Amino acid sequence: MKKLMLLVLIPFGFLLAEGGIENSEKESSPIYNPFKPPAAQSKVYYGGNVGFRFWNNYFYLGVYPLVGYKVTPKFSVGGKLGYAYISDSRYDPTFNTSNYGGSIFTRYRIVPQIYLHGEFMYFSYERISSFNVANNSYNTERVWVPFILLGGGYSQMVSPNVWVFVEVLFDVLQDSNSPYKNWDPFVSFGVGAGF
Repeated sequence: MKKLMLLVLIPFGFLLAEGGIENSEKESSPIYNPFKPPAAQSKVYYGGNVGFRFWNNYFYLGVYPLVGYKVTPKFSVGGKLGYAYISDSRYDPTFNTSNYGGSIFTRYRIVPQIYLHGEFMYFSYERISSFNVANNSYNTERVWVPFILLGGGYSQMVSPNVWVFVEVLFDVLQDSNSPYKNWDPFVSFGVGAGF
């Protein structure tokens, strides 16, 4: 058993020693630091979320792209657009609708992975106001709902220009037309890219 381990470890030892010799002769490559991006890296970044839910004859698909600008390495501003399609066949007839809107946001990085997030969002929701028995259809109305979202997130670099993130935000405005329950968290996962 000892001989087998030696046969396996000796080639790796030579590889490590040779790699060490090569690395000592080369210049050391700089370590990536998101607070100090390389000079060629843009201050503009892109990202977004795609959300979907389906259960009990309810289907939701939402697309929320974003673009941001790094004012400083720690502070950024940006905007989002959003569109969601909903089909709810738990009722007869099926209720199909689209919701849409946009937002502006700011982020402040406490450390490279953790950030604080503030966002003003304005979204249009179609809701059922009554049911028309004569032609078996819904009467709907569209309402614009403002949100002020505060919270934070965690992001992890997966390459120098791509990262994944999760964020949790809370609506502190609590508008009466909001389709969400009071203090329900807005939890999102996504991918971002800087070019």
